[in-house]
Amino acid sequence: MTPRPLLLALSFAFASTAAVAARDDALFAAASAAQPALVDTVKELVLLESGTRDPAGIAKVADVLQKRLDGLGAKVDRRATTGGNGSDVVVGQWTGTGKRRILLMAHMDTVYPTGILQTQPLKQDGNRLYGPGIADDKGGIAVILHSVDILHKRGWKDYATLTVLFNGDEESGSLGSSAAIVELAGQHDVVLSFEPTAANVPGGGEGVLLSAAGAGAAVLDVKGKASHAGAAPDAGRNALTEAAWQMLQTETLARDIPGAQLNWTQLVTGTIPNQIPESARATADVRLTRKDAAEKLRVALEQKVAAGKHIADTQSTITLTVGRPPFERNERTDALGKVAQEVYAELGDKPLRVYPGTGGATDAGYAQQPGNAAVLESLGLPGAGYHARDEYIELDSIPRRVYLACRMLMRIGQGS
Repeated sequence: MTPRPLLLALSFAFASTAAVAARDDALFAAASAAQPALVDTVKELVLLESGTRDPAGIAKVADVLQKRLDGLGAKVDRRATTGGNGSDVVVGQWTGTGKRRILLMAHMDTVYPTGILQTQPLKQDGNRLYGPGIADDKGGIAVILHSVDILHKRGWKDYATLTVLFNGDEESGSLGSSAAIVELAGQHDVVLSFEPTAANVPGGGEGVLLSAAGAGAAVLDVKGKASHAGAAPDAGRNALTEAAWQMLQTETLARDIPGAQLNWTQLVTGTIPNQIPESARATADVRLTRKDAAEKLRVALEQKVAAGKHIADTQSTITLTVGRPPFERNERTDALGKVAQEVYAELGDKPLRVYPGTGGATDAGYAQQPGNAAVLESLGLPGAGYHARDEYIELDSIPRRVYLACRMLMRIGQGS
């Protein structure tokens, strides 16, 4: 998940008249006692490099998680995928005695290339534990495993089914695992996704997320005519110049479409410096926070490109492809956010922030697609440096986040 804000980056508080419940001291003690083992789990996962283009590395993580789920008494199903990076989806499921069907999910892959540990090693500096993918999303995996372990040791069975899903291609669009996410989400009442939350740094703070952008790409293809750039430039039709002109006339188009964002990010053209280029391809990053924004943006782009050209006799076409759908805020998401804040209030030491939205895409969008489940995002560990250098988690947050996950599950099972 890329945590760059799109529309709203500020947190807000829900108005609530509910009395703050007393802290479950036994549960908090168990969450605190679990911290050393959880840190060991995180370290084990980080030391298994699993870049999203490295299916062999992801398979090693999947092997570990399959054994861990089996050890926790789950019925384990390891599903092969088609498309994407070819990684498996690891699913664990328990049958309880309650009524709610609950799905927990996190991803095994990271954005980092194989060999990254040589330059960004696992290390601790005070309250921070550093490592590639440690927050996004191996910390989230660890919270799931240890929270389920704590609750089951307490005899908690207040669910009809409790399901865990770990996929291995989130950072490359979940092209292979999206079908499994949609299928399983459609079989559940509540989905909790364990992407990281912001660390306690200026502008950040422990929280949960109510919405996230969908992701897509716009591709502009321009055909021109090659010629000698020095001896006969006028005989050519410069595809590069036309592409640049089309990019400039469409760069602000999305601003008039609610829920759409477009930024041109790549331009590929020409092969040698003394030739007028006959073709050019430009690619734009597209973010969508509303499901109806994609079609509106596609129509607007096609109309604008067809309306005129800068270089005569060139041909321009534009296509819009939508990948992960947006995770949209709704009343059920708000309700889960409110429950999360009430749980954090039980701890008494700091409030939980509720982030309205982010420009980073997450698999919560796929989980919401069937329409039947209430979905909440970012129940993982607080951290920073995602997709960059020096990614870290904050160690003192672990008891709070494990307590949050456990109490959320207990409240959901009770019907909250």
